[in-house]
Amino acid sequence: MFQLKANGTDVKTEVISGFTTFLTMVYIIVVNPAILSAAGVPFNTVFMATIISAVIGTLWMALFANYPIAIAPGLGMNAYFVTVVTTQKLDYTTAFTAVFVAGIIFLLLSLTPFREKLITAIPHTLKAGITAGIGLFIAFLGFRMTGIIVKSDSNLVGLGDLHSPEALLAIAGLLITLIFLALNVKGALFIGMIATGIIAFFTGELKFNGFVKMPSMPDLVITNPIHAFGDVVTYSLYGVVLSFLLITIFDTTGTMIGVAKRAGLMKGESLPNAKHALLADAVATSVGSMFGTTPTSAYIESSAGVATGGRTGLTTLTVAGLFIVSAFFAPLVGAVSGISAITAPALIIVGSMMIGAVKEIDWDTLDEAFPAFLVILAMPLTSSIAIGLAFGFISYPILKVFTGKWRELNWFLIVIAILFFILVAFLPH
Repeated sequence: MFQLKANGTDVKTEVISGFTTFLTMVYIIVVNPAILSAAGVPFNTVFMATIISAVIGTLWMALFANYPIAIAPGLGMNAYFVTVVTTQKLDYTTAFTAVFVAGIIFLLLSLTPFREKLITAIPHTLKAGITAGIGLFIAFLGFRMTGIIVKSDSNLVGLGDLHSPEALLAIAGLLITLIFLALNVKGALFIGMIATGIIAFFTGELKFNGFVKMPSMPDLVITNPIHAFGDVVTYSLYGVVLSFLLITIFDTTGTMIGVAKRAGLMKGESLPNAKHALLADAVATSVGSMFGTTPTSAYIESSAGVATGGRTGLTTLTVAGLFIVSAFFAPLVGAVSGISAITAPALIIVGSMMIGAVKEIDWDTLDEAFPAFLVILAMPLTSSIAIGLAFGFISYPILKVFTGKWRELNWFLIVIAILFFILVAFLPH
C-alpha cells in the first residue's frame, strides 16, 4: 500500500521515523492551548481540536498522498488569531468563522491546478533556498527553545546561560545524538531523544504528574457553516480571511517543497501527487476550525522523520496514530513535550543536514543567488516561512527584469510576486 520497496524503506524504519516526527512536533498540543487561552478559548477545546485536526490532516497525507509530511495547527497563526480577537474585540467563536472560510477557499483552490502550478512555478534556485532556509529556521528554533540562544537588548539575540539545566541537557542530548549518527546507528535521532529523556528523568527535570486521562470530545465551535460566511460579512473580516489564506498557502507549500526535496520525493521541479498533499492541509484547516483551532500547516519538524529514513505515508500514519494515543495520555505527553531539550537536538541536527541545499544555488549569477539568499536569511530572522518566500519571490522577478532576462518569467510567477507584495506591505503578519 505504501510502496515501501519502491521507496527504499521498510516498516521498522517508517515507524521509527513516525515516532521521531511525532516527538519533535507533539509540543503543539500543549503550546497551542496555552497561546489560544489568551483569546478566551478553553484549554480542553483547543487541546482536542489540535489533536483532531492533526489526525485528519496527517491521515489524509498518509493514505492519499503517501508522503512523510505531518500536518498540525501552525505556530504563528495562533498568535495572529489572538491579535485579531483582542484588537477587533471579537468573540473567539466569531474569529473562528474567518479561519473556517479561509479553509474552505483553500480547499477549493486545492481542487484546482493553482497550487500544483505554484510548486512548478518556483524556480529551482528558490526551491534550494527554501530547503536551506527551513534548515536554518528549525536549527535556530532548537537553540532558542533550550535557552542556548536568547534575546538580547543590544544585538537582538545572544548566547544564553550554558550552565542552566535545560541548556546543559540540550548540549548533552546533542552530543549523544551526534555520536549515534557518526556511528551510523539506525534511528539515531529517535534513540538520542530517548537517551536525553532518561537523563532528564534522573536529573529531576522530567517529572510525571499522572500518565493517563480519559479525553472528552469538545463541542463544535462552528455548528452552521452558512452562518460562518455571514459572520465574515457582518464583521468585515475580509482582511483576516485573506491573511490566513495567503500565509497558509505559502507556508505549507514552502514546507512541503523543503521536506520533499530533503526526502528525494521531487520529480524534477514538480511534486507528484501534490493535489492530495495540499488537500490534507485544506481539509484539516476547515475541520479544525469547527472544533476550535487555528489553521493547520505542513510541519517542518517532519524533516526529523525524513532524516531518520521516513519516505512514505507509513511514517505519517504512525504520527496520526500517536496523536490519537496522546489524547489518552495528556499528562505524559505534556510532561515530555514540556522539556524542549529532549527534542531540540534533533531539530538542530536536521537543520545542519538541510543547509546542504545551498550547493544547488548558482552563486555566480546575482539574479539567481540573491533572491535565494534573501529566502535563507529571512526565514530564521522573521520566524516565518511565508515571509522568507515573499522576499525571494518579490526580488526574483525584479532582478530578472532589470538584467534583461524577463523572458524567463511567466505570468503565474508575476501574480504570485504581487500577492506576496500585498501580504508583506498591507496585511498583518
